Amino acid sequence: MNKQFRLAARPVGMPKRSDWNVVEEAAREPGEGEVAVKVLHLSLDPAMRGWMNEGKSYIRPVEIGEVMRAGGVGVVTASKSDKFKPGDHVVGSLGVQQHAVLREKELTRVDPRLAPLPVYLSTLGMPGMTAYFGLLDVGLAKAGDVVVVSGAAGAVGMVVGQVAKIKGCTVVGIAGGADKCRFVKDELGFDACIDYKAEDVKKALRTHCPNGINVYFDNVGGDILEAALANLARHARIVVCGAISQYNATAPIKGPSNYLSLLVNRARMEGMVVFDYAARYGEAAKEMAGWMAQGKLKSREDIVEGLDTFPERLLMLFKGENFGKLVLKVADA
Repeated sequence: MNKQFRLAARPVGMPKRSDWNVVEEAAREPGEGEVAVKVLHLSLDPAMRGWMNEGKSYIRPVEIGEVMRAGGVGVVTASKSDKFKPGDHVVGSLGVQQHAVLREKELTRVDPRLAPLPVYLSTLGMPGMTAYFGLLDVGLAKAGDVVVVSGAAGAVGMVVGQVAKIKGCTVVGIAGGADKCRFVKDELGFDACIDYKAEDVKKALRTHCPNGINVYFDNVGGDILEAALANLARHARIVVCGAISQYNATAPIKGPSNYLSLLVNRARMEGMVVFDYAARYGEAAKEMAGWMAQGKLKSREDIVEGLDTFPERLLMLFKGENFGKLVLKVADA
């Protein structure tokens, strides 16, 4: 049998358990060119909230009655594909369920001997790819730049800061709480970390970035984005990756009132979606795996357990309760 979470309603504000229906049905066998996968771990991401909304976006919304979209890693149980055999470990958009059947082109083989499986949903997965291409291709970070990243203890932010340090930048993180800031500085090697729960972010940015910010990697939007815009260096680059502070808002999304800082500082602000770089994932994964092997790049996963806990675990992201990449363990290998 296959237990699934299917979207039942478009959420208003924070999602709630009743926004999904839990359905059990027989797990289907793969057809020609398809692969059956037992789901082991699911990636819980802020983007999932946006996928539940109706309307135009960078990816089609999850439809009512459809299995909730989620990236995952699993093990092949049956295959009618020449590319995969039972026992292979794979990543793909497996969905919030116990078993998935996908076309062979929708899966990528991974090696659990090279890294623990959850890392393929974290630093060597979509968050790591987002950090790598967002910082280097959109943000154009280079040695000597001052890089500021919000959500610094989260899945994307922790990689952004470490890659920036590897590239010779000065890095300031913004995170919530003393423990997260301590982790960002002491474990990840950022030069400084601002606790937005206890400090005046705008004032702290002036202290840590006296000559302004060259690259701001934004994961949160709202007031922290405004604080960064108030302290830009000439020709700064702002990477708009996410706006988690706004995803569950019931009022209109709050935009920056001081956007003219872009004009004054001849700066630019550009959105990025990681799927645009899919053809180059291998390039990024190879370089980041090398950094990990050298001890230059660390990965941290916050692993929670139980498919049945999915609705409550997803909300951890919006309450700032996760520490590192949030991963839901569905089953043992």
